[in-house]
Amino acid sequence: MGVSSALYSGVSGLNANANAMSVLGDNLANANTVGFKSSRTIFGDLLSSQVSGSGGTSQVGRGVGLSTVDTIFSQGTFENTETNTDLAVEGAGLFIVSDPSTGNTSNNYTRAGAFRFNAEGFLVNPEGYNVMGYQLDVNGNTVGDLTPIWANTQSFTPAGPTANINLNTNLDSDSTAIAAGFDPLDPSATSNYATSIQVFDSLGSTHLMTTYFTKTADQAWDWNTVVDGGEVTGGTSGVLEIVGSGSLGFDASGDLITIDGVDLYTVAGDTSSDPVFPRPTANTTAGALDWVNGAVQTQQVSIDMQTSQYASPSVVVSQEQDGFGTGTLVKLSVDEFGNVVGNFSNGTPRELMRIPLAKFTNPSSLTKIGSNMYAQSTTSGAPVVGTIGSGVGNIFTNALELSNVDMAQEFVKMITTQRGFSANSKTITTTDEMLAEVINLKR
Repeated sequence: MGVSSALYSGVSGLNANANAMSVLGDNLANANTVGFKSSRTIFGDLLSSQVSGSGGTSQVGRGVGLSTVDTIFSQGTFENTETNTDLAVEGAGLFIVSDPSTGNTSNNYTRAGAFRFNAEGFLVNPEGYNVMGYQLDVNGNTVGDLTPIWANTQSFTPAGPTANINLNTNLDSDSTAIAAGFDPLDPSATSNYATSIQVFDSLGSTHLMTTYFTKTADQAWDWNTVVDGGEVTGGTSGVLEIVGSGSLGFDASGDLITIDGVDLYTVAGDTSSDPVFPRPTANTTAGALDWVNGAVQTQQVSIDMQTSQYASPSVVVSQEQDGFGTGTLVKLSVDEFGNVVGNFSNGTPRELMRIPLAKFTNPSSLTKIGSNMYAQSTTSGAPVVGTIGSGVGNIFTNALELSNVDMAQEFVKMITTQRGFSANSKTITTTDEMLAEVINLKR
Protein backbone atom coordinates (compact mmCIF):
# COMPACT_ATOMS: atom_id res chain seq x y z
CA MET A 1 0.00 0.00 0.00
CA GLY A 2 1.20 3.48 -0.75
CA VAL A 3 0.05 7.01 -0.45
CA SER A 4 -1.74 6.77 -3.80
CA SER A 5 -4.11 4.08 -2.48
CA ALA A 6 -5.77 6.75 -0.35
CA LEU A 7 -6.82 8.42 -3.60
CA TYR A 8 -8.84 5.36 -4.59
CA SER A 9 -10.43 5.16 -1.14
CA GLY A 10 -11.56 8.75 -1.55
CA VAL A 11 -12.86 8.06 -5.05
CA SER A 12 -14.86 5.10 -3.78
CA GLY A 13 -16.39 7.35 -1.14
CA LEU A 14 -17.30 9.95 -3.76
CA ASN A 15 -18.98 7.31 -5.94
CA ALA A 16 -20.88 5.74 -3.06
CA ASN A 17 -22.16 9.07 -1.74
CA ALA A 18 -23.04 10.23 -5.25
CA ASN A 19 -25.21 7.14 -5.67
CA ALA A 20 -26.76 7.79 -2.26
CA MET A 21 -27.57 11.34 -3.33
CA SER A 22 -29.22 9.99 -6.49
CA VAL A 23 -31.44 7.74 -4.37
CA LEU A 24 -32.35 10.66 -2.10
CA GLY A 25 -33.13 12.81 -5.11
CA ASP A 26 -35.37 10.10 -6.54
CA ASN A 27 -37.23 9.79 -3.24
CA LEU A 28 -37.83 13.53 -3.04
CA ALA A 29 -38.83 13.73 -6.70
CA ASN A 30 -41.54 11.13 -6.01
CA ALA A 31 -42.75 12.59 -2.73
CA ASN A 32 -46.14 13.21 -4.36
CA THR A 33 -46.28 10.06 -6.49
CA VAL A 34 -49.27 7.84 -5.66
CA GLY A 35 -48.23 4.49 -4.22
CA PHE A 36 -44.48 5.26 -4.43
CA LYS A 37 -42.19 3.35 -2.08
CA SER A 38 -38.99 5.09 -1.03
CA SER A 39 -35.52 3.53 -1.27
CA ARG A 40 -32.40 3.57 0.87
CA THR A 41 -28.74 2.86 0.17
CA ILE A 42 -26.70 0.34 2.14
CA PHE A 43 -22.89 0.76 2.06
CA GLY A 44 -20.26 -1.88 2.68
CA ASP A 45 -16.52 -1.56 3.13
CA LEU A 46 -14.24 -2.93 0.41
CA LEU A 47 -11.81 -5.83 0.78
CA SER A 48 -8.97 -4.67 3.03
CA SER A 49 -5.28 -4.96 2.19
CA GLN A 50 -2.85 -6.92 4.36
CA VAL A 51 0.13 -4.96 5.70
CA SER A 52 2.95 -6.22 7.89
CA GLY A 53 4.26 -4.26 10.80
CA SER A 54 6.34 -4.72 13.87
CA GLY A 55 3.24 -5.81 15.74
CA GLY A 56 2.28 -8.39 13.13
CA THR A 57 -0.05 -8.44 10.17
CA SER A 58 -2.77 -5.77 9.99
CA GLN A 59 -5.53 -4.77 7.59
CA VAL A 60 -5.94 -1.41 5.93
CA GLY A 61 -9.31 -0.51 4.43
CA ARG A 62 -9.53 0.33 0.74
CA GLY A 63 -12.72 2.36 0.71
CA VAL A 64 -16.46 1.88 0.48
CA GLY A 65 -18.85 0.35 -2.02
CA LEU A 66 -22.62 0.34 -2.58
CA SER A 67 -24.00 -2.94 -1.25
CA THR A 68 -27.62 -2.58 -2.23
CA VAL A 69 -30.50 -0.19 -2.71
CA ASP A 70 -33.50 -1.40 -0.70
CA THR A 71 -37.11 -0.52 -1.44
CA ILE A 72 -38.97 0.34 1.75
CA PHE A 73 -42.46 -1.16 1.60
CA SER A 74 -43.84 0.61 4.66
CA GLN A 75 -47.48 1.68 4.65
CA GLY A 76 -48.27 5.06 3.13
CA THR A 77 -51.04 7.32 4.35
CA PHE A 78 -54.39 7.48 2.56
CA GLU A 79 -55.99 10.34 0.68
CA ASN A 80 -59.77 10.32 0.28
CA THR A 81 -61.05 10.91 -3.24
CA GLU A 82 -64.41 11.28 -4.99
CA THR A 83 -63.71 8.53 -7.53
CA ASN A 84 -65.14 5.15 -6.56
CA THR A 85 -62.58 3.28 -8.67
CA ASP A 86 -59.68 4.80 -6.71
CA LEU A 87 -58.37 2.00 -4.51
CA ALA A 88 -55.80 1.89 -1.72
CA VAL A 89 -54.19 -1.19 -0.19
CA GLU A 90 -53.62 -1.68 3.51
CA GLY A 91 -51.12 -4.44 4.18
CA ALA A 92 -48.56 -6.23 2.07
CA GLY A 93 -50.64 -6.81 -1.06
CA LEU A 94 -50.18 -5.30 -4.52
CA PHE A 95 -52.62 -4.93 -7.39
CA ILE A 96 -51.94 -7.14 -10.42
CA VAL A 97 -51.79 -5.39 -13.80
CA SER A 98 -50.87 -6.58 -17.27
CA ASP A 99 -50.01 -4.97 -20.61
CA PRO A 100 -52.83 -5.58 -23.12
CA SER A 101 -50.47 -4.87 -26.04
CA THR A 102 -48.64 -8.13 -25.21
CA GLY A 103 -51.84 -10.11 -24.81
CA ASN A 104 -51.57 -9.93 -21.00
CA THR A 105 -48.86 -12.60 -21.14
CA SER A 106 -47.05 -11.45 -18.00
CA ASN A 107 -48.13 -9.67 -14.86
CA ASN A 108 -46.74 -6.60 -13.15
CA TYR A 109 -47.58 -5.30 -9.69
CA THR A 110 -48.42 -1.90 -8.26
CA ARG A 111 -49.61 -0.09 -5.16
CA ALA A 112 -50.96 2.84 -7.18
CA GLY A 113 -54.71 2.28 -7.37
CA ALA A 114 -55.78 5.23 -9.56
CA PHE A 115 -57.90 3.03 -11.81
CA ARG A 116 -60.72 3.80 -14.23
CA PHE A 117 -62.92 2.01 -16.73
CA ASN A 118 -61.97 2.72 -20.33
CA ALA A 119 -64.29 2.95 -23.34
CA GLU A 120 -64.20 -0.83 -23.85
CA GLY A 121 -65.23 -1.52 -20.25
CA PHE A 122 -61.80 -2.63 -19.00
CA LEU A 123 -60.52 -1.46 -15.63
CA VAL A 124 -57.10 0.09 -16.34
CA ASN A 125 -54.37 2.16 -14.69
CA PRO A 126 -53.25 5.53 -16.15
CA GLU A 127 -50.78 3.73 -18.44
CA GLY A 128 -53.59 1.60 -19.93
CA TYR A 129 -52.54 -1.65 -18.23
CA ASN A 130 -55.42 -4.01 -17.46
CA VAL A 131 -56.21 -4.66 -13.80
CA MET A 132 -56.41 -8.44 -13.40
CA GLY A 133 -59.08 -10.29 -11.45
CA TYR A 134 -61.39 -13.26 -11.23
CA GLN A 135 -64.77 -13.96 -12.75
CA LEU A 136 -67.61 -14.91 -10.40
CA ASP A 137 -70.19 -17.67 -10.65
CA VAL A 138 -73.87 -17.28 -9.78
CA ASN A 139 -73.06 -17.89 -6.10
CA GLY A 140 -70.40 -15.18 -5.99
CA ASN A 141 -67.45 -17.60 -5.90
CA THR A 142 -64.31 -16.96 -7.96
CA VAL A 143 -63.80 -19.22 -10.96
CA GLY A 144 -61.04 -19.70 -13.52
CA ASP A 145 -57.66 -18.02 -13.83
CA LEU A 146 -56.73 -14.35 -13.65
CA THR A 147 -58.28 -12.35 -16.45
CA PRO A 148 -58.65 -8.61 -17.18
CA ILE A 149 -61.39 -6.94 -15.17
CA TRP A 150 -64.11 -6.17 -17.70
CA ALA A 151 -67.73 -5.11 -17.61
CA ASN A 152 -70.09 -5.10 -20.57
CA THR A 153 -71.30 -1.51 -20.47
CA GLN A 154 -74.07 -2.37 -22.95
CA SER A 155 -75.31 -5.34 -20.93
CA PHE A 156 -78.74 -6.01 -19.45
CA THR A 157 -79.34 -7.64 -16.12
CA PRO A 158 -81.96 -10.42 -16.30
CA ALA A 159 -85.29 -9.94 -14.61
CA GLY A 160 -86.00 -11.36 -11.19
CA PRO A 161 -89.47 -12.91 -10.90
CA THR A 162 -91.44 -12.07 -7.79
CA ALA A 163 -91.13 -14.82 -5.21
CA ASN A 164 -92.18 -13.05 -2.01
CA ILE A 165 -94.67 -10.37 -1.03
CA ASN A 166 -94.72 -8.77 2.42
CA LEU A 167 -98.22 -7.48 3.14
CA ASN A 168 -98.80 -5.48 6.31
CA THR A 169 -102.49 -4.66 6.73
CA ASN A 170 -105.25 -4.17 9.25
CA LEU A 171 -108.66 -5.70 8.60
CA ASP A 172 -111.58 -3.89 10.26
CA SER A 173 -113.10 -6.19 12.88
CA ASP A 174 -116.40 -4.28 12.59
CA SER A 175 -116.78 -5.36 8.98
CA THR A 176 -119.96 -7.27 8.12
CA ALA A 177 -119.46 -10.98 7.55
CA ILE A 178 -120.28 -12.25 4.07
CA ALA A 179 -121.55 -15.81 4.15
CA ALA A 180 -121.78 -16.35 0.39
CA GLY A 181 -118.03 -16.41 -0.12
CA PHE A 182 -115.85 -14.74 -2.75
CA ASP A 183 -117.03 -14.52 -6.37
CA PRO A 184 -114.41 -13.31 -8.93
CA LEU A 185 -117.27 -12.18 -11.18
CA ASP A 186 -118.52 -9.84 -8.45
CA PRO A 187 -115.49 -9.15 -6.21
CA SER A 188 -116.78 -5.91 -4.69
CA ALA A 189 -119.96 -7.47 -3.33
CA THR A 190 -118.23 -10.60 -2.03
CA SER A 191 -115.27 -9.03 -0.24
CA ASN A 192 -114.68 -6.43 2.44
CA TYR A 193 -111.29 -5.09 1.41
CA ALA A 194 -108.70 -5.45 -1.35
CA THR A 195 -105.10 -4.41 -2.04
CA SER A 196 -103.10 -4.59 -5.27
CA ILE A 197 -99.41 -4.78 -6.14
CA GLN A 198 -97.39 -5.12 -9.34
CA VAL A 199 -95.42 -8.38 -9.61
CA PHE A 200 -92.79 -9.45 -12.13
CA ASP A 201 -92.51 -12.64 -14.17
CA SER A 202 -89.23 -14.21 -15.36
CA LEU A 203 -89.16 -12.01 -18.47
CA GLY A 204 -89.51 -8.81 -16.48
CA SER A 205 -93.13 -8.15 -17.48
CA THR A 206 -95.39 -6.76 -14.78
CA HIS A 207 -98.78 -8.11 -13.73
CA LEU A 208 -101.31 -6.57 -11.37
CA MET A 209 -101.98 -8.99 -8.52
CA THR A 210 -104.88 -8.19 -6.19
CA THR A 211 -105.69 -9.84 -2.89
CA TYR A 212 -109.32 -9.66 -1.68
CA PHE A 213 -110.19 -10.17 1.99
CA THR A 214 -113.65 -11.50 2.92
CA LYS A 215 -114.90 -11.70 6.50
CA THR A 216 -116.71 -15.01 6.99
CA ALA A 217 -117.27 -14.88 10.78
CA ASP A 218 -115.88 -13.19 13.87
CA GLN A 219 -112.07 -13.56 13.84
CA ALA A 220 -112.28 -15.49 10.56
CA TRP A 221 -111.41 -14.16 7.08
CA ASP A 222 -110.77 -15.63 3.66
CA TRP A 223 -108.17 -14.30 1.25
CA ASN A 224 -108.26 -14.67 -2.52
CA THR A 225 -105.52 -13.50 -4.85
CA VAL A 226 -106.43 -12.81 -8.47
CA VAL A 227 -104.91 -11.63 -11.75
CA ASP A 228 -106.51 -10.68 -15.04
CA GLY A 229 -107.58 -13.87 -16.78
CA GLY A 230 -106.14 -12.72 -20.08
CA GLU A 231 -102.62 -12.98 -18.61
CA VAL A 232 -102.74 -16.70 -17.72
CA THR A 233 -103.44 -19.79 -19.80
CA GLY A 234 -107.11 -20.63 -20.13
CA GLY A 235 -108.32 -17.32 -18.68
CA THR A 236 -110.48 -14.61 -20.22
CA SER A 237 -109.29 -11.05 -20.59
CA GLY A 238 -111.21 -8.72 -18.27
CA VAL A 239 -112.32 -11.56 -16.02
CA LEU A 240 -110.49 -12.14 -12.73
CA GLU A 241 -108.70 -15.48 -12.36
CA ILE A 242 -108.13 -16.81 -8.83
CA VAL A 243 -104.46 -17.86 -8.46
CA GLY A 244 -104.44 -18.43 -4.70
CA SER A 245 -106.85 -18.61 -1.77
CA GLY A 246 -106.94 -19.49 1.91
CA SER A 247 -108.03 -18.38 5.36
CA LEU A 248 -106.83 -16.19 8.22
CA GLY A 249 -107.69 -16.71 11.90
CA PHE A 250 -107.42 -14.12 14.67
CA ASP A 251 -107.71 -14.25 18.43
CA ALA A 252 -109.98 -12.08 20.57
CA SER A 253 -107.26 -9.43 20.77
CA GLY A 254 -107.13 -9.05 17.00
CA ASP A 255 -103.79 -10.79 16.54
CA LEU A 256 -103.25 -13.18 13.64
CA ILE A 257 -102.85 -16.75 14.92
CA THR A 258 -103.39 -18.98 11.86
CA ILE A 259 -102.75 -18.80 8.13
CA ASP A 260 -104.58 -21.40 6.04
CA GLY A 261 -105.17 -23.40 9.24
CA VAL A 262 -101.49 -23.44 10.21
CA ASP A 263 -100.70 -22.06 13.69
CA LEU A 264 -98.22 -19.19 13.88
CA TYR A 265 -97.21 -20.07 17.45
CA THR A 266 -95.84 -23.23 19.03
CA VAL A 267 -98.85 -23.27 21.35
CA ALA A 268 -101.97 -22.94 19.22
CA GLY A 269 -103.73 -19.59 19.70
CA ASP A 270 -101.25 -18.40 22.35
CA THR A 271 -99.42 -15.31 21.08
CA SER A 272 -97.22 -15.29 24.19
CA SER A 273 -95.57 -18.56 23.14
CA ASP A 274 -92.67 -18.85 20.71
CA PRO A 275 -93.46 -18.09 17.06
CA VAL A 276 -93.17 -20.95 14.61
CA PHE A 277 -90.00 -20.70 12.50
CA PRO A 278 -89.98 -20.32 9.62
CA ARG A 279 -93.11 -18.21 9.76
CA PRO A 280 -96.01 -19.79 7.80
CA THR A 281 -97.06 -17.83 4.72
CA ALA A 282 -99.92 -17.75 2.26
CA ASN A 283 -99.00 -19.07 -1.18
CA THR A 284 -100.41 -18.87 -4.67
CA THR A 285 -101.57 -22.18 -6.09
CA ALA A 286 -98.79 -24.19 -7.74
CA GLY A 287 -99.02 -23.85 -11.53
CA ALA A 288 -101.67 -21.11 -11.40
CA LEU A 289 -99.27 -18.41 -12.64
CA ASP A 290 -98.88 -19.94 -16.10
CA TRP A 291 -98.34 -16.67 -17.93
CA VAL A 292 -99.31 -16.57 -21.61
CA ASN A 293 -96.25 -14.48 -22.62
CA GLY A 294 -93.86 -17.45 -22.44
CA ALA A 295 -92.43 -16.65 -19.01
CA VAL A 296 -91.55 -19.44 -16.58
CA GLN A 297 -94.73 -21.42 -15.91
CA THR A 298 -93.77 -22.63 -12.44
CA GLN A 299 -93.65 -19.24 -10.71
CA GLN A 300 -95.19 -19.27 -7.24
CA VAL A 301 -95.52 -16.31 -4.90
CA SER A 302 -95.34 -16.51 -1.11
CA ILE A 303 -97.35 -13.83 0.73
CA ASP A 304 -96.22 -12.98 4.26
CA MET A 305 -99.48 -11.87 5.89
CA GLN A 306 -98.46 -9.35 8.53
CA THR A 307 -102.15 -8.82 9.29
CA SER A 308 -104.11 -7.63 12.30
CA GLN A 309 -107.86 -7.37 12.96
CA TYR A 310 -108.66 -4.32 15.04
CA ALA A 311 -111.71 -2.09 15.22
CA SER A 312 -110.15 0.38 12.83
CA PRO A 313 -110.70 0.97 9.11
CA SER A 314 -109.07 -1.60 6.88
CA VAL A 315 -105.80 -0.19 5.58
CA VAL A 316 -102.52 -1.23 4.02
CA VAL A 317 -99.68 -0.17 6.31
CA SER A 318 -97.00 -1.32 3.87
CA GLN A 319 -96.45 -3.82 1.09
CA GLU A 320 -93.45 -4.77 -0.98
CA GLN A 321 -92.31 -7.50 -3.34
CA ASP A 322 -88.86 -8.78 -4.30
CA GLY A 323 -89.15 -8.99 -8.10
CA PHE A 324 -87.59 -6.65 -10.63
CA GLY A 325 -87.52 -6.12 -14.37
CA THR A 326 -84.58 -6.06 -16.74
CA GLY A 327 -82.16 -3.17 -16.45
CA THR A 328 -79.24 -1.58 -18.24
CA LEU A 329 -75.87 -0.88 -16.65
CA VAL A 330 -75.71 2.71 -15.40
CA LYS A 331 -72.76 2.72 -12.99
CA LEU A 332 -69.70 0.66 -12.07
CA SER A 333 -68.01 0.73 -8.69
CA VAL A 334 -65.70 -1.34 -6.50
CA ASP A 335 -66.53 -2.32 -2.93
CA GLU A 336 -64.22 -2.95 0.03
CA PHE A 337 -64.00 -6.66 -0.80
CA GLY A 338 -62.65 -5.94 -4.27
CA ASN A 339 -65.92 -6.80 -5.99
CA VAL A 340 -66.63 -4.90 -9.19
CA VAL A 341 -70.29 -4.01 -8.74
CA GLY A 342 -72.60 -3.08 -11.59
CA ASN A 343 -75.56 -0.90 -10.67
CA PHE A 344 -78.45 -1.29 -13.10
CA SER A 345 -81.37 0.93 -14.02
CA ASN A 346 -83.81 -1.43 -12.27
CA GLY A 347 -82.13 -0.64 -8.96
CA THR A 348 -80.44 -4.01 -8.52
CA PRO A 349 -76.66 -4.20 -7.98
CA ARG A 350 -74.73 -7.22 -9.21
CA GLU A 351 -71.20 -8.41 -8.46
CA LEU A 352 -69.46 -8.89 -11.80
CA MET A 353 -65.81 -9.69 -10.99
CA ARG A 354 -63.40 -9.61 -8.04
CA ILE A 355 -60.03 -7.91 -7.70
CA PRO A 356 -57.33 -9.97 -5.92
CA LEU A 357 -54.01 -8.88 -4.41
CA ALA A 358 -50.55 -10.42 -4.71
CA LYS A 359 -48.10 -10.78 -1.82
CA PHE A 360 -44.36 -11.50 -2.03
CA THR A 361 -42.00 -13.05 0.51
CA ASN A 362 -39.33 -10.43 -0.27
CA PRO A 363 -41.07 -7.40 -1.81
CA SER A 364 -37.95 -5.23 -1.37
CA SER A 365 -36.32 -7.23 -4.17
CA LEU A 366 -39.05 -6.56 -6.73
CA THR A 367 -37.71 -4.91 -9.88
CA LYS A 368 -38.90 -1.37 -10.52
CA ILE A 369 -40.01 -1.03 -14.14
CA GLY A 370 -41.37 2.51 -14.00
CA SER A 371 -44.87 4.01 -13.97
CA ASN A 372 -45.39 2.88 -10.36
CA MET A 373 -45.06 -0.79 -11.35
CA TYR A 374 -42.87 -3.67 -10.24
CA ALA A 375 -41.90 -6.98 -11.80
CA GLN A 376 -41.08 -10.27 -10.11
CA SER A 377 -37.34 -10.93 -9.67
CA THR A 378 -35.33 -14.03 -8.88
CA THR A 379 -34.98 -12.97 -5.24
CA SER A 380 -38.46 -11.59 -4.60
CA GLY A 381 -40.09 -15.01 -4.48
CA ALA A 382 -43.22 -16.09 -6.31
CA PRO A 383 -46.42 -14.11 -5.76
CA VAL A 384 -49.11 -15.43 -3.47
CA VAL A 385 -52.40 -14.33 -5.03
CA GLY A 386 -55.56 -14.15 -2.96
CA THR A 387 -58.78 -12.22 -2.49
CA ILE A 388 -59.65 -9.97 0.43
CA GLY A 389 -59.89 -12.00 3.62
CA SER A 390 -57.13 -14.46 2.70
CA GLY A 391 -54.30 -12.54 4.38
CA VAL A 392 -53.05 -10.52 1.39
CA GLY A 393 -54.32 -7.18 2.67
CA ASN A 394 -57.39 -4.97 2.59
CA ILE A 395 -58.78 -2.63 -0.05
CA PHE A 396 -60.19 0.82 0.66
CA THR A 397 -62.40 2.46 -1.94
CA ASN A 398 -62.52 6.18 -2.76
CA ALA A 399 -58.93 6.41 -1.52
CA LEU A 400 -55.36 6.46 -2.80
CA GLU A 401 -52.19 5.47 -0.96
CA LEU A 402 -49.71 8.33 -0.91
CA SER A 403 -45.93 8.07 -1.16
CA ASN A 404 -44.22 6.84 2.00
CA VAL A 405 -41.34 9.33 1.56
CA ASP A 406 -40.54 11.15 4.83
CA MET A 407 -39.21 14.48 3.59
CA ALA A 408 -37.69 15.48 6.92
CA GLN A 409 -35.77 12.21 7.12
CA GLU A 410 -34.62 12.56 3.51
CA PHE A 411 -33.22 16.03 4.14
CA VAL A 412 -31.31 14.82 7.20
CA LYS A 413 -29.83 12.02 5.08
CA MET A 414 -29.01 14.55 2.40
CA ILE A 415 -26.96 16.58 4.91
CA THR A 416 -24.97 13.54 6.07
CA THR A 417 -24.47 12.39 2.48
CA GLN A 418 -23.20 15.79 1.45
CA ARG A 419 -20.80 15.83 4.40
CA GLY A 420 -19.58 12.37 3.48
CA PHE A 421 -19.00 13.46 -0.11
CA SER A 422 -17.11 16.57 1.05
CA ALA A 423 -14.98 14.56 3.47
CA ASN A 424 -13.97 12.14 0.73
CA SER A 425 -13.06 15.02 -1.56
CA LYS A 426 -10.81 16.33 1.21
CA THR A 427 -9.14 12.91 1.34
CA ILE A 428 -8.32 13.24 -2.36
CA THR A 429 -7.01 16.82 -2.13
CA THR A 430 -4.93 16.04 0.97
CA THR A 431 -3.48 12.92 -0.66
CA ASP A 432 -2.65 15.04 -3.69
CA GLU A 433 -0.72 17.46 -1.47
CA MET A 434 1.14 14.53 0.10
CA LEU A 435 2.09 13.21 -3.34
CA ALA A 436 3.29 16.69 -4.25
CA GLU A 437 5.58 16.65 -1.20
CA VAL A 438 6.96 13.29 -2.35
CA ILE A 439 7.72 14.72 -5.78
CA ASN A 440 9.38 17.73 -4.21
CA LEU A 441 11.84 15.53 -2.29
CA LYS A 442 14.07 15.71 -5.36
CA ARG A 443 14.53 19.17 -6.69
